Amino acid sequence: MPLLTPEQFAFLMQGLAWTVGLSLVAFAGGGLLGFVLALVRVYAPGPLRTAAMLYIKLIQGTPLLILLSLAYFGLPALGLVLEPLTAAALGLSVYVSAYLGEIWRGCLEAVPRTQAEAAECLALNWRQRLVHVILPQALKIATPPTVGFMVQIVKNTSLASAIGFVELARAGQVINNATFRPFIVFMVIAVLYFALCYPLSAWSRRLERRFHVAHR
Repeated sequence: MPLLTPEQFAFLMQGLAWTVGLSLVAFAGGGLLGFVLALVRVYAPGPLRTAAMLYIKLIQGTPLLILLSLAYFGLPALGLVLEPLTAAALGLSVYVSAYLGEIWRGCLEAVPRTQAEAAECLALNWRQRLVHVILPQALKIATPPTVGFMVQIVKNTSLASAIGFVELARAGQVINNATFRPFIVFMVIAVLYFALCYPLSAWSRRLERRFHVAHR
């Protein structure tokens, strides 16, 4: 008896495609908001920095499953009904924004202040200093941890199954309910997650080594 029928494997691959798509949407949405949060945390006036810090602490202290449940089950109480995909993308984007915002804040602050001071002596305004001096250096520092965090995004998409979104984990649950072969089904799912996550982990380690070598 084969591990999975062609139809079952095709269903898993469809779930895998949705996992990749949801990961990319969460990274894009969370990254955009996270970048704004990072800038606010470093350069905004005190009250805005405090508000951004409280947002980050609140989101980081809230389980992702709760954020997804709020997006899918909680918002309808306010008159806003979302499809599972939209709710999953919203919940994950909010979750990702808090972590990427904090990662990128640290990277911005890791750029030596003397770099900005030197740029100021060259009569560059704030935007020019940020775009041409600070961000290029911060980008090098931020790339390894950002790629590493993408692994967490991919794995955390599995929680979207709790709100009915059919990604890889949910597809496995559907197949298991029909076949009652949990070891086989979830072993295949584990291999597929590994195939997604291991290259990202290896890439992150390679970038980190390259970054350290470049600064010796």
